[in-house]
Amino acid sequence: MKTFLKLATGLIAVTLMSGAAMAQSGGDAKKGERVFKKCTACHMVGDKAKNRVGPVLNGIVGRAAGTAEGYRYSKLNLAAGEAGLVWTAENIIAYLPDPSAYLKTFLKENGAADKAKGRSKMVYKLKKEDERKDVVAYLETFSEPKPTN
Repeated sequence: MKTFLKLATGLIAVTLMSGAAMAQSGGDAKKGERVFKKCTACHMVGDKAKNRVGPVLNGIVGRAAGTAEGYRYSKLNLAAGEAGLVWTAENIIAYLPDPSAYLKTFLKENGAADKAKGRSKMVYKLKKEDERKDVVAYLETFSEPKPTN
């Protein structure tokens, strides 16, 4: 009986942790960690992360576009942030298959069509939806949870 209770408790804990990792993105953070290796040429996460070709992605989920400290963004990305773009899990998932097109569309839909010019510095395109969801689930593990009231 004790073995059964330990097993049941362990399964419940794993289920709860998995659910937390999938809460916003619908992805799997463990798989996302592997997918993120494609991103590490330009981006870093974690305690010792530094800006590279792309900005540090700690805290990206919930952050306004174009606001990573010390990173020099493209005009297109800065304009999107000024127009109100916040990196929710859904927005990141939609951004990753074509970053420049996403930012231009966002600007046009948010009254800043005159600023929808140029390109994002991010040229890599993550086409597979399941990989996008997984990498966002991984990035969520580096973002502060939002308080619920």
